[in-house]
Amino acid sequence: MIPASFRDCKAWQKEGLPLSTSSNEACKLYDAILTQYVTWRNDETLAGIEGCISAVQAADPNFVMGHVISTGLELIGTGSSVRLNKRLAAAVQRTVELAGAQDLSPRERLHVRAMERFAKGCLPEACDLWDEILLEHPTDMLALKFAHDGYFYLGQQTPMRDSVARVLPHWNPNMPLYSYLKGIYSFGLLETHFYDQAEKIAKEGLALTPDDGWAVHSVAHVHEMRAEVDKGLKFMESTEKDWKVCDMLACHNYWHWALYFIEKGEYEAALSIYDSQVARRCTASGAMLDTVDACSLLYRLEMEGVSVKDRWRELLQVTQPHTEDHVLLFNDLHFLMTSLGAKEEGTTHRLLETLQELAEAPGESFQHQLAGAVGLPMCQALLAYDQGEFGKAVELLRPIRYRFTEIGGSDAQRDVFSQLLIHAAMKSEKKQHQRLARCLLVERDAVRPSSPLTDRLIQRAHALHV
Repeated sequence: MIPASFRDCKAWQKEGLPLSTSSNEACKLYDAILTQYVTWRNDETLAGIEGCISAVQAADPNFVMGHVISTGLELIGTGSSVRLNKRLAAAVQRTVELAGAQDLSPRERLHVRAMERFAKGCLPEACDLWDEILLEHPTDMLALKFAHDGYFYLGQQTPMRDSVARVLPHWNPNMPLYSYLKGIYSFGLLETHFYDQAEKIAKEGLALTPDDGWAVHSVAHVHEMRAEVDKGLKFMESTEKDWKVCDMLACHNYWHWALYFIEKGEYEAALSIYDSQVARRCTASGAMLDTVDACSLLYRLEMEGVSVKDRWRELLQVTQPHTEDHVLLFNDLHFLMTSLGAKEEGTTHRLLETLQELAEAPGESFQHQLAGAVGLPMCQALLAYDQGEFGKAVELLRPIRYRFTEIGGSDAQRDVFSQLLIHAAMKSEKKQHQRLARCLLVERDAVRPSSPLTDRLIQRAHALHV
């Protein structure tokens, strides 16, 4: 039995968010799935999100919002392509057909349309639809979270912040999941460089709910962006017991912890976190967030001159099945890091060739439309760098460096590409590129003062006789 604390038909009705089902069990299971999504935690007492998804479809097979949240979560996870996965494509189609045969509320119809547009790769339209829901129903947490994730994938930092800001006055502390709004809003603030406010809001959330892994993650970002390495290390260590229970986010928080060690030049400590936490969790979950973090961590270490040995081959087992997914350019770039690191030329060729084909005939997919101008040049730069063609990597990255944001992810995650440009410029034989490296490092030092990593790179750049 699902706990009584979850909302039944009457409770959802009372909140102005009625669900088109007569099954109280289905309504409660919908709430249970939503709660686990927001808290980044599979609740074992409920058999986790997967168990609840099976249960909600058994409780009412025709419950449209049950299908919207179940299929929507698989889509938003970006680990499966509707193009290639017939089961997922059929699940989207089934939801649309069910919606067409029922008398749904306008809000529910918008949810179905948003999910369908997201499935087709039309992320900006999906986000517009979720925001349209929030105009009339500002307490619809599913629309809020889906919009937040959608804007994140688009690298649209200001809409990600404002989408939450405009609904906050409509919430109160007695509402379910209220405290989690703090962490969600904080993340939008930090991605738009309001670091003081972001830290304050996240800590307000943590005062209410200490095990809110997303609010912890927001504070970790603040310390990362300010290069407050020792503060960051102390914070992660002191809160670890609270956030490591968030199984869907713990790997990412350990990734942040490892970044502080890379920043300090303590590579063995970073590798230790990779081996004991990141690689283990990534292999177990196969989740895209865990996977891209593993790729990024190894790539950063290699740029710093650290040998990561057989770890690329092991990680390839996780990334290789996704070579032709092409759901997000951000994912593609990280999978490419792994195939290059593992010296798997066939996989590298397949990834680039199939992405090129989609870029030439992108259809409605926003990511495929972006591939030609941004995604492919970034991929080709990774390949050039791997082949020792550092000048070519610079020429590919320099014209689009202010467009890196468009591939999505956070400032901290995308920093790997900024570092790549700096390393390529320093290694290039062209004096002009070496001068560019110095200029890029001056820029970097201005926005992130006192960064030990930047200081190390500046010393190396000055050793070049430009």
